[in-house]
Amino acid sequence: MTTHEKTQQYVLQTYGRFPLTVVRGEGTKVWDEKGREYLDFCAGIATCSLGHCHPNLTSAITKQATTLMHCSNLYDIVPQADLAELIVEKIVQQPGKIFFSNSGAEANDGLIKLARRFGLESGRHEIITFNKSFHGRTIGAMSATAQAKIHEGFGSLFPGFVYLDPNDLDAVKAALTDKTVAFLLEPIQGEGGVNVMTKEFLEGLSALASEKNLLLLLDEVQCGFGRTGDLNGYDTIAPGLVPDAISWAKGMGGGFPIGAFWVAEKHAHLLGPGSHGSTYGGNALACAASKAVIETIISENLTANVKAREFQIRETITTWQSPATTEVRGHGLLLGIGLDVSKLSIPEGKTPSIHLCGVLLEKGLLVPPAGPETVRLLPPLNVSAEEVDKALALIKEALDSHLSK
Repeated sequence: MTTHEKTQQYVLQTYGRFPLTVVRGEGTKVWDEKGREYLDFCAGIATCSLGHCHPNLTSAITKQATTLMHCSNLYDIVPQADLAELIVEKIVQQPGKIFFSNSGAEANDGLIKLARRFGLESGRHEIITFNKSFHGRTIGAMSATAQAKIHEGFGSLFPGFVYLDPNDLDAVKAALTDKTVAFLLEPIQGEGGVNVMTKEFLEGLSALASEKNLLLLLDEVQCGFGRTGDLNGYDTIAPGLVPDAISWAKGMGGGFPIGAFWVAEKHAHLLGPGSHGSTYGGNALACAASKAVIETIISENLTANVKAREFQIRETITTWQSPATTEVRGHGLLLGIGLDVSKLSIPEGKTPSIHLCGVLLEKGLLVPPAGPETVRLLPPLNVSAEEVDKALALIKEALDSHLSK
């Protein structure tokens, strides 16, 4: 029985999988079971920040695995304390405290609980989130996600969320009531199509939060830890912004499962003993892995490479003057190539972005879609200029071959 057949028979079919079995990875490349090489610009969906099997990450995991992998959060854990210090002092650079989880959805559930606890005394509970957002697949995070297709088939969701269009500050002001307690949003919406919040919008929400005593909660699960060319995604858009809490996952572990959220010092008392928890969250092995990833991003100044590769990508696509592309959205190496589907010949019944991702897979390039009309580029932060050139050449080839006659 092949791996694909075993997956079909024994694994719950919750993913629309591409026809590929990955068995090995190194740097920006992966190989299938037949030994074919692929250039990986999916990177675990913005997760493998340093590429595959980076020696710093591999060494940290190996060393920690021979010392202590897991005990319990009933006790102090050295790698957990060290990682929390690193994130507070070097990433957020604002006083506060960290809670460690295992995923981005869990981290966002933590932000929702924080908002609920913050609004308890005043009787406020409603959180404003934004259309085309994605905050995770738990019931809480799913309820915060303003996409009908994510909700479909699950009946009544968690109450207390108001969905608005992003980048419309007037709509936000009009929607505020005496029940509003917080804003929750991604500075760059990843799954929703690589949609960027404007500087004016983020700063406007921050001002409203201060004026109305609301929380500004940022979901940096996909855009954090160097992905946008700054250590924080929000710093790329609105430098100097000070949120009340931030969630992370994906790139902070380089492929090892870990999530977290930071709470500003003035709100940290809201989540005391017994208010939140996780059996595996912040275990020694995950924290040692994450610390190695973040230290490498900082010490090797990978944010500079991210900015250089973004410039290269934008300049190259501009030279194409392709009728098939509308724009390049995003920042750093969280980029979406918008497709003009009216100029493309796509097989009937196929979603344009998914079809083109399948074509690119056949050509040896892994990229994920972001909505029906966007192809996403999420390579490792240390991707080379030569690898970017190769990937872009394959994308142009695929687009050119699908131009309407």
